[in-house]
Amino acid sequence: MKQTINIIFGLTLFLFTACGQGQIKTPKNAMTKFDEFKNKEKFLQDDKLFYPGIGDPNLKPVLTEKINLAADDFKKLADKGNATDKEYQNVIKFGLDRFADLYLQLDTEDRERVCSYFEELMDIVGLESSDGHLNNFMYGFDPTKK
Repeated sequence: MKQTINIIFGLTLFLFTACGQGQIKTPKNAMTKFDEFKNKEKFLQDDKLFYPGIGDPNLKPVLTEKINLAADDFKKLADKGNATDKEYQNVIKFGLDRFADLYLQLDTEDRERVCSYFEELMDIVGLESSDGHLNNFMYGFDPTKK
């Protein structure tokens, strides 16, 4: 009887632990980092990333607005304190979908830069995977999935 109770207790503890996986506790400095991210000028030449700067300067304000809206989405979700990986991944997909109307006007470097901005947002909250959304945006498919 005691062994059965121990097994049930162990399984219950395991389930509670497993259910908590995938949640991201918002880092203390995340809100400040989101504000800094939004305030920095975007789509400038960046030699560290081998980014030559925006291909079409007329797109810069529109692209900046779309990236900043994604930062707002991340910030809103991070404000919850313990959003899940899936919730952040959905925000990434939604944010990337905002670029659909301009996608064909973006050259490869600009698409890569958009993805790197999303990676910066992921780093702020500690999200390790976009669940293939960045690859789908960049290449039209996720090369890690068959």
